[in-house]
Amino acid sequence: MKIVYAEKQSEIFAVVNIRKSVFVIEQNVSIEEELDELDYDARHFLIVSNDEYVGTARIVYNDDHVSIGRVAVLKEHRKHGYGAKLIQHLIDDIRNDGHKRILIGAQVQALPFYEKLGFEQYGDIYLDANIEHYHMELKL
Repeated sequence: MKIVYAEKQSEIFAVVNIRKSVFVIEQNVSIEEELDELDYDARHFLIVSNDEYVGTARIVYNDDHVSIGRVAVLKEHRKHGYGAKLIQHLIDDIRNDGHKRILIGAQVQALPFYEKLGFEQYGDIYLDANIEHYHMELKL
């Protein structure tokens, strides 16, 4: 398994296809909600396993924090630790860049996953694409 920065056209297509499979098809999120204006400025990453793209996430840089979002692993590749390795890789990159704060919007069922990685929940539950989420933060 390796993690790559998606910059080639084929890699960007892979990002979109993974997100479409996970969010649009599995979770019934509209394609208009899933692909948003943040995608233009985000840095997109892919998990590669056996020469196949199996997961993705993006980083969005803001003035006072960095956001990790659109974390998705294809259904048939879950439970192998890929998501945790991807998030840890992104955390390490963000820390090395000198940033001090990472925010995420976590689906309720993913709270334990992010808590194991050091994120702490804050605020009230909210709906994003009709799915319950919590804000989470990691201070570096």
